[in-house]
Amino acid sequence: MRSDSMKKGLARAPHRSLFKATGLTDEELSRPLIGIVNSYNELAPGHVHLKLVAEAVKAGVRMAGGTPLEFSTIGVCDGIAMNHLGMKYSLASRELIADSIEIMAIAHPFDGLVFITNCDKIVPGMLMAAARLNIPAIFISGGPMLAGRYLGRDVSLTTMFEGVGAVQAGKMTEEELKELEDCACPGCGSCAGMFTANTMNCLTEALGMGLPGHGTIPAVHAARVRLAKEAGQKILELVKRDIRPRDIMTEAAFHNAVAVDMALGGSTNTCLHLPAIAREAGVELPLQVFDEASRRVPQLCKLDPAGNYHIQDLHEAGGIPAVMAELYRAGLLEGNCLTVTGRTVAENCQGKKVYNPEVIRPVEDPYSPDGGLAILYGSLAPEGAVVKKGAVLPEMMVHKGPARVFDSEEEAFEAIIGGKIKPGDVVVIRYEGPRGGPGMREMLSPTAALAGMGLDTSVALITDGRFSGASRGASIGHVSPEAAAGGPLSLVKEGDLISIDIPGRRLDLLVEEEEMERRKKEWQPPAPKITSGYLARYARQVSSGARGAVLE
Repeated sequence: MRSDSMKKGLARAPHRSLFKATGLTDEELSRPLIGIVNSYNELAPGHVHLKLVAEAVKAGVRMAGGTPLEFSTIGVCDGIAMNHLGMKYSLASRELIADSIEIMAIAHPFDGLVFITNCDKIVPGMLMAAARLNIPAIFISGGPMLAGRYLGRDVSLTTMFEGVGAVQAGKMTEEELKELEDCACPGCGSCAGMFTANTMNCLTEALGMGLPGHGTIPAVHAARVRLAKEAGQKILELVKRDIRPRDIMTEAAFHNAVAVDMALGGSTNTCLHLPAIAREAGVELPLQVFDEASRRVPQLCKLDPAGNYHIQDLHEAGGIPAVMAELYRAGLLEGNCLTVTGRTVAENCQGKKVYNPEVIRPVEDPYSPDGGLAILYGSLAPEGAVVKKGAVLPEMMVHKGPARVFDSEEEAFEAIIGGKIKPGDVVVIRYEGPRGGPGMREMLSPTAALAGMGLDTSVALITDGRFSGASRGASIGHVSPEAAAGGPLSLVKEGDLISIDIPGRRLDLLVEEEEMERRKKEWQPPAPKITSGYLARYARQVSSGARGAVLE
C-alpha cells in the first residue's frame, strides 16, 4: 500500500505514535488509509451540509475495510463574491485548491482519495489535483439546491440577480424583490440551474470520476447520503484494482465530457476548467475541440438560465446517465472509456432511459441541432471567445451595434443601472481578463441587470472576463488575447461598430486595419490593479483564457 511508506517498519514507530495521538488503533493503521478531501464551510450554501456527506463517505470507507482521514480545502461562494473585489479571487482559488490538496496528499501518502465537492472553482480545482496526483480517487458532490417557489413558479439565483434590474426598470417593487429574496434559494446545495457548479458536477460524472447521480441528486435527498456511502465503499475497490484518475480521464473521456456539455447547454466556464484539468492529466484540450463538438452535438436540454427547468427536473428525467445513453445511442460518445464504477461508459449506459422527453430531448428532436456553447473567432477575438448560445434569444444571434466601452465591471454596471445603455448597443467590458482583472471575474450583475431591464433582446455584452453560468443573453466572454496583453479589445473606441454572428462563429471589430495599426502604436499597457499578495503573483503567472487561465 502507498501509505506503508509512512506507517510500516522500525523507522516509522514515531509516525505511528503520532497517528495514535489522533486516536487511531493498530487495526485502523493496518487498513488502507483514505484521504477525505472536504470543502465544507459555513459561508456557501453548496457547502454548509458537507459534514453530513463526509460522515456518510467515512461510513462507506469503514464498511469496505478502510480507514478514513479527513482534511479540508477553501471554497469561495461565487454568488456572494459577485460584483465586488472578492470575485477577483474566485478563479484564482482554483489553483490554490489543487496545490493545497497536492501538498496534503504527498505529505501524507494516502492509498486513495475521496473528494467532497460542490461549487464553481472547487470542482475543477479538485479534479486538477486528482489528475496531478494520480492516486485512486472518486468524487461525491454535495448535490444541487432545489429551485425556490415564488408566486406559483420555480425561481433561482438567476431570478434574484435579474430582479435587481427589474426594480431599476420599474418592473418590480423593492418589496416584491424582498419577498423573492426570502424564497429564491430555499436551502443547501449548489444553485439550482445549469450554472457552473452544477455543470462541472455533471461533467465530473460524464468524465467518469463520479458515480451515476453525482451531478443531479438533490442535496436534501437521502439518496445523496446513500450515494456518499457508496462512494466511500467504491474507493476501496479502486485502490484494490489500482484504477487511477489518468486511467479514467483520458483524451476520449474529455471529448465525451465536452459532448455532454454541449448537450446540456452548460456554463461557458467549462471552456476554462476542462482544459485546465486535461493539462494536469497530460491531455491537450484546445478550444477547437469545443468548437468541433458544438457543430456536431445537438442541445438536448434547456435548463435555467436558458429555460425553465432546473437540475431537479434533469434528475427526475433520468439525469446524466440518460443524457449519455441518448448521445451514445447516436454515436456521439466513446463507449470504451473506463469510469469509477469499474465499468465502461457503454456498460453504464445499458438500460438507461429518458423519463421526460421535454427535459431531455431525443437526438432526433433536439432544442437545437448544434451544441449549447459556441466558440467565436474574428478580428476582435483572434484566439477565440465563448458564448452560451443556447441561452441567447433568436433576435440576438446576429447583431451589429456601436461599442460602449468600459475599463471595469463597476463602470459598466453603473452605466447599465443608470439607464445609459440603449437598444442596439454592444457593451464592452475590458481589462477584466486573467491578467488584467486580475482574476477574470464573473460578471453576472451586468448581464442579469440587462435581462431584468428587458435589454437582453437588443443589447450584447462582450468581455475578456467571464460570465456566471447563470448569465443569459448575447454575453460573449473569454475574448482572447485579453486587453491587458494588448489584444484587439484594448483598441476598441466608443462608437466603433462591432459585428456578432453566433451561427457563423464570428466576432469582428469593423475598423480599418490601418486605423488599428495606428491605435496599436499608441496603446500603453495599464498599471496593475493589484500590486501585492496572491493576486499580484497570480497575474504575473497566469495564461490566456483561451488556454484555461492556468499558471505557467
